[in-house]
Amino acid sequence: MCGRFSFVAEDALILERFGIRVRTAIYKARYNCAPSQNLAVISNENPGEIQFFRWGLIPSWAGDKSIGNKLINARGETITEKPSFRNAFKNRRCLVPATGFFEWRHDKIKVPFNIRLKSREPFCFAGLWDKWVTSDGEIIHSFTIITTSPNELMAKIHDRMPVILHPRDEHSWISRDPDPSLIDMLKPFPADMMEAYQVSGLVNSPGNDTSQTLEPTGLF
Repeated sequence: MCGRFSFVAEDALILERFGIRVRTAIYKARYNCAPSQNLAVISNENPGEIQFFRWGLIPSWAGDKSIGNKLINARGETITEKPSFRNAFKNRRCLVPATGFFEWRHDKIKVPFNIRLKSREPFCFAGLWDKWVTSDGEIIHSFTIITTSPNELMAKIHDRMPVILHPRDEHSWISRDPDPSLIDMLKPFPADMMEAYQVSGLVNSPGNDTSQTLEPTGLF
């Protein structure tokens, strides 16, 4: 699964990597992104800008927004079958930019790790989004991160990992044009392009949204 991640990038790097200008007034570095927070996405509805959607998908037909707490991830293997995700997969896809993500290995205690690209460059998770309207007319945009089986690196930590898109596939993922190859993108990212290291238990609390959550505490 993927339950925490970071997106720490300067405006200039975001422009260089994604071709998008961000407004400093609404964007800030996030070290410990957690479910239910409003976080940066690039959607197929507005591919030229960064928007802020709630993490935890609330399908348009949902009776209550609390369902989003259970839908922070979508399994890539069943994405075309599940009612919560199949329409979003067809019509409402998004990129979730990140610079790393956290996962916990279950030893005698839960040990947190930060996982990132060896290049230290930003990347994108494959995501889905939806729009839900409350009874009083408030519109909530939300998203989920797609997961897949682990690569060789992640298998040492957890039995799932988020889908990281190759940069060459990002445009296709948020294109409005039908593309039968999209399902083939939902596979493990190459392990030899990634690295992981142990971090402290600070990351366990979403309130600790500081650079200290990224500091290494041990080798992997």
